[in-house]
Amino acid sequence: MNSLTKRLFDFVVAAIGLILLSPLYLIIYIGQKLTYKGPAIFVQERIGLGGRPFVIYKFRTMIVNNENDGVPQLAEVDDERLTKFGKFLRSHHLDELPQLWNVLKGDMSFVGPRPERKYFIDQIMERDPRYAELYAIRPGITSYATLYNGYTDTMEKMLRRLELDLYYLENWSWKFDLQILGKTFFSIAFGKKI
Repeated sequence: MNSLTKRLFDFVVAAIGLILLSPLYLIIYIGQKLTYKGPAIFVQERIGLGGRPFVIYKFRTMIVNNENDGVPQLAEVDDERLTKFGKFLRSHHLDELPQLWNVLKGDMSFVGPRPERKYFIDQIMERDPRYAELYAIRPGITSYATLYNGYTDTMEKMLRRLELDLYYLENWSWKFDLQILGKTFFSIAFGKKI
């Protein structure tokens, strides 16, 4: 697959998605403000294409200052740090919607390895330095690993996710991307946890 064509597809679909989903963004924003006093948008530095950092955007699902002493913690499926509205957003994957802006900007793609924080990348690379190969492509909103590895809340799952991400990298094609997008859509539409 041509990376320029993939980028054009991402840009056009993200732009259309941001316009069509703008009423939903407003509803979620109002819901956030009515149920929690903190900021509605969560921002965090992740590592992307070429190993360069970028800021990822999500709707906030957790309380502010939720990591002890600033030490990064892995999120869990039923994390006690989740707000009530945040739990609803996360269970329906609505917290990921602001990442359409990341796709539009070129930080991310619709399909690619999920972007990770440097703190955890360093731990992964101590065990498997092949993680650096993922810097060859933009990280994604969804991924092959997301579909088949579930919620990544342990180092073992992170290493398993790496294996699946490397498989995706080696087998990258339009057909593969469309299959991942289709399976992601149907999983979310029918309430399957991914």
